[in-house]
Amino acid sequence: MAGLDAPRPGPIEAASPPRVLVLGGAGFIGRHVVDALDRQGALTVVGSRHPGRRLRHGVGPAQAFRNARFERLTGAADWAGPLAGVDAVVNCVGILRPRGRETYERVHHLAPAALAEACRARGLRLVHVSALGLEGPVRSRFLRSKRDGEAALRASGADWHIVRPSLLDGEGGFGARWLRRVARWPIHCLPADALGRIAVLDVRDLGDAIARLALAPAGATSMREHELGGLHPCTLAEHLAALRRLHTDTPALQLEVPGWLARVASHACDLLHATPFSYGHWELLRQDNCPRDNRLPVLLGRAPRTVGRHVAPSPAPLPAAGAAA
Repeated sequence: MAGLDAPRPGPIEAASPPRVLVLGGAGFIGRHVVDALDRQGALTVVGSRHPGRRLRHGVGPAQAFRNARFERLTGAADWAGPLAGVDAVVNCVGILRPRGRETYERVHHLAPAALAEACRARGLRLVHVSALGLEGPVRSRFLRSKRDGEAALRASGADWHIVRPSLLDGEGGFGARWLRRVARWPIHCLPADALGRIAVLDVRDLGDAIARLALAPAGATSMREHELGGLHPCTLAEHLAALRRLHTDTPALQLEVPGWLARVASHACDLLHATPFSYGHWELLRQDNCPRDNRLPVLLGRAPRTVGRHVAPSPAPLPAAGAAA
């Protein structure tokens, strides 16, 4: 099957608008997927832990809401209700930390595995949002469960696509909101071993890319796994500086926190459920978190948005006249 560089959105099979279930459609990523699907002519159903609450407050142009508590949907038969009458599924559900029965294993592995099996049985496309940085040795349960979920999709036989975005920026995101706030502070305390590069992307671009994958005609692309990122790879320190330049040209003072102390702090944040910083994030910051083959421009059919105000590197000085060659 020949690959298509830029799959065009369109009805999957029928002439009527396709109906797409967006699991986690009331969350940070999911809201932008719902908006993008609406712009591309699809009907959306939002799967949520609290559909009644979401219905009262409204989530963009969603047509309907369904209950989707992943800790209870760990068997393929459990998905019969949520999948009724839809043509494709987008899974944006993820948890930063466990809460009660909502464990990493249930939410990131067992429920997606059951969902993939149910999609295979019904012939539904499944677009699954995962994360970069899962290839090497990882110790956090967060990352291990993400990796196990990906493996289950590959083994399912379903029409699946895995999307792995780098760090996200945008309105309404827990982590993005914290980073924007920290960028304004006059002092940036950063882990000394946070030397990995990140390819920060705008969440609106991620929503557009996912919608295109969900609506692309069958056989439009042979690619199954899509690593996505912005066009300005940088360290966390450089990302904070780029965000800060949106508000002031005065640079912040950067203080290095020893790696061992940052690790202890990450465990404390996990224990107290405080701030977006976690042990899994500490692991990711110590290695590059950039796409090996960035599919974002291809899926969008345009250049991605720039996050923050990046400064182009200064050109190398010209040699002085008369200098030896």
